[in-house]
Amino acid sequence: MTAKIIFRNLIQHPLSTLLSLLLLTCGTGIISMLLVTQHQLETKMDNDLQDIDMVVGAKGSPLQLVLSAVYQVDAPVGNISLEDADKLSNLPLIKQAIPLAYGDSYQSFRIVGTDSNYLKKYNCRFREGQIFTTTMEAVIGSQVATHTGLKTGDSFVGMHGLGNTGHAHAEFKYKVTGIMAENNSVVDNLILTNIASVWKIHEHHDDDHNHVEKQITALLIKYRSPLAMISLPRMVNETTPMQAAIPQLEIKRLFTLMGIGIKTLQIIALAIVLLSGISVFIALYSRLKERKYELALARAMGSSRWLISWFLLCEGLIMVIIGFVTGIMLSRSGLWMLNKYAGPKYHINVFTTTVLPEEWYLLLATILLGIVAAALPTVKAFQLNISKTLAHE
Repeated sequence: MTAKIIFRNLIQHPLSTLLSLLLLTCGTGIISMLLVTQHQLETKMDNDLQDIDMVVGAKGSPLQLVLSAVYQVDAPVGNISLEDADKLSNLPLIKQAIPLAYGDSYQSFRIVGTDSNYLKKYNCRFREGQIFTTTMEAVIGSQVATHTGLKTGDSFVGMHGLGNTGHAHAEFKYKVTGIMAENNSVVDNLILTNIASVWKIHEHHDDDHNHVEKQITALLIKYRSPLAMISLPRMVNETTPMQAAIPQLEIKRLFTLMGIGIKTLQIIALAIVLLSGISVFIALYSRLKERKYELALARAMGSSRWLISWFLLCEGLIMVIIGFVTGIMLSRSGLWMLNKYAGPKYHINVFTTTVLPEEWYLLLATILLGIVAAALPTVKAFQLNISKTLAHE
């Protein structure tokens, strides 16, 4: 009976109720979407980083080097000679150096030449098949298999570049020898082969068909000791034709830049939420003024002032809780759409059905907002003078 009365009161003024719900839905939805997107990106980047201490590649933007070599989401800076890379890899301060060579793709999924250490670094397991053992063999990530339909034993042709408009290397076909199980890392969206396969294709297309110096795109470095962190990056940058970038520093810089935009949007969303709180307050206060006689009559017929006040407080709480729930639904719908249309291009999954701890805090803040918005109307209802109200009517 109590719930029926409360909902009847809410729908008596549908426009003001709808406006309050719309503002709260938009505000909480935007805040939720930003929280989830930031959390998903940070989690993915942490998973992809693993224990890579340093990335070495061609001179250029260090952030671009990290994004292209570690996260495979940007074009490579350039190539470095295998001779220079081998000299660096053999230094005693380096525990492990994993080579990467790329420049081709298949249906927008990057083909990366590397060795078995790359798969071990990401703890890759095979859903079926096995690792490549010779040239023109490849293993594919779980997302590659899902989106392309490739199966073990199938053949495919790589295309120069990272889009769908490059030159197809029709005379060289890769054979799929294995499909890796999903492990929520960058490997899920890669096609991996040995470096000799990459060299074979690109040397064949050299203009004069003469022998060219072998090159790779980047090295993923793990230090042998903390001393390397102090000396190696500076040595590489100052004494070699290569560039050293520290992934942790570059990603921190990236999130600092992104954080400015995210904070701005969060402030805007928070302002919308506060406006919704004001709207709830105005709606409840207006209804109190309109229903004074009705409330006084209810009091005269035996209803307690606590019950009357409780009705008004519940109206405010129900409005903000409905607004929060619809805001979360809006957030997840937006993330689903973003994932559907941007995910295949950037190979990043930002959708989740999990409610983050920060979203529970957002719910508490929303409930508090409802209590504050309903506080004055509730106090006014509690202090309602029955005789004066009925006499004036």
